[in-house]
Amino acid sequence: MRKASRLFEIIQILRVAKRPVTAAVIAERLEVTVRSIYRDIGALQAMRVPIDGERGIGYIIRPGFDLPPLMFTIEETEAVVLGLALIERTGDKELTAAAKKVKQKIAAAVPAPLRQLVSAGALHAWGPIAPQPANVDFTLLRRAIREEEKLELAYRDEQGKLTTRVIRPLALIYYLDAAMIVAWCELRKAIRNFRLDRTQDCKATGAYFRNEGDKLRDLWMAGWKTKPAE
Repeated sequence: MRKASRLFEIIQILRVAKRPVTAAVIAERLEVTVRSIYRDIGALQAMRVPIDGERGIGYIIRPGFDLPPLMFTIEETEAVVLGLALIERTGDKELTAAAKKVKQKIAAAVPAPLRQLVSAGALHAWGPIAPQPANVDFTLLRRAIREEEKLELAYRDEQGKLTTRVIRPLALIYYLDAAMIVAWCELRKAIRNFRLDRTQDCKATGAYFRNEGDKLRDLWMAGWKTKPAE
């Protein structure tokens, strides 16, 4: 186990402990030497983690101390960093900007051993960026899903027929070639998938389907047999 991972594990062990934990106990759990644990405890104390105790008696974290929510292992941090990099490929400009801010917040929140990992730029998601649909605002779609607001679409199907649809948006799926909105279509009285590159216009209606979204998503996921994009 690398040192950065050990530091996180030691903090987690001490956080949940009801009484002082000796270095020997921690060393056994992490499969390292007691000497390594003494060095790690010293490093954590130098980073101002409020650990009290001494050799032979055990260690505790002082009451009132809590970790920020972004305390990840090495692998968890790498997963988050790579996931943030993948967001750029969706073509969603607002989410891409948000991902950059998230990365900055992670770098500011994690202890020094992981800060370099976050900011080094060693993990990349390479490939084409999906085109942003010309007539649809991703921000509007995501907000409508969160707030369970109905949308009105001017939609051109695969045969080129243009119809007006009122939909209850349930999920947004990002593909490399196009994004798709999964929704309950009030015209068809069923769940449908709408390609955003076929959407000619999309606007909020001011009407809502509150407390129905989860039930409709359960219906969608129950069979995974929704009809293909129209």
